[in-house]
Amino acid sequence: MKNEIITDKHKVGLGGVAIGTAFDIISDEEANEILARAWDVGIRYFDTSPWYGLTKSERRFGSFLQNKKHEDFVFSTKVGRLFNEVPESEVPPTMWKAPYNYDFKHIYTGDAVKKSIEDSLKRTGLDHIDIVYVHDLSEDQVGDRYPYYLEQARKGAFKVLSELRDEGVIKAWGMGVNKIEPILDCIESADPDICLSATQYSILDHEDAVDRLLPAVKKAGVKLVSGAGFNSGFIAGRERFNYKDIIPKGMHQKRDQIDAIAKKYDVSILDAALHFVLAADEFVSIIPGASKTEQVEGNINSSQKEIPIDFWKELKSQGLIYDKAQVPQ
Repeated sequence: MKNEIITDKHKVGLGGVAIGTAFDIISDEEANEILARAWDVGIRYFDTSPWYGLTKSERRFGSFLQNKKHEDFVFSTKVGRLFNEVPESEVPPTMWKAPYNYDFKHIYTGDAVKKSIEDSLKRTGLDHIDIVYVHDLSEDQVGDRYPYYLEQARKGAFKVLSELRDEGVIKAWGMGVNKIEPILDCIESADPDICLSATQYSILDHEDAVDRLLPAVKKAGVKLVSGAGFNSGFIAGRERFNYKDIIPKGMHQKRDQIDAIAKKYDVSILDAALHFVLAADEFVSIIPGASKTEQVEGNINSSQKEIPIDFWKELKSQGLIYDKAQVPQ
């Protein structure tokens, strides 16, 4: 059955952006400690990408998970770029603090998808990949070449991934993007199972997704995983928003208002942010990243926190949550 790969035990997973050194330089030992702590506290859904750290995150996840029984966890990675090793002097500038020595190119053909999956299996040492996301096929990543790459994916990536799913090579596939339009475009021309909604839905920023994304995926029977439910750390107090240093106007004030109301109810804004995402029927999992073991523990603790209904009522009465948005009942 479609989407059953993600169950209640996968509601809180671990994303691989931070372990790929997006924000801090993390050693192999520290990465392993984070992954081990995630496992110890019960996390069984692990998501990464060859893009994170230019293959670093994927290798680190694989190094840890290859020692576990694959039937005990769900693993997802991504396609859309191919990587080739280069001298250190030729590594392109990226968002990663300490990437491996690789260059890359965007490509969404069928052959490229097969090669990407083959490379990911070699890097991770795993026997199969459960979910494959078509990564960064979005204007914020490929610019005005989006129509070209979308057509390439329609003829290549989308068809091949459906075939691999139907053959049992993978269990599910979908988009892994920062924008709404690519998910809508994919649903129109293919049959994805589950999409990674990276920055479209959070307690601070969700109106557009409520109006356009959630109805579309519900109609198509597609589920969502939240990839940046904390706005890449902004909700936790960091001065970045959705992987960028520019904070949208009014977001500091909105965050502080929600935080103040949360404290009245003896909960944290992080507790509220996690529960808000999972309250939407369309979201089956949230996968915050972690650069410290305490963050992993905090995410699990937040998921177990009971939040009074009056808290959500107050947020709505103050106009801090869109009136059409689902909240925990």
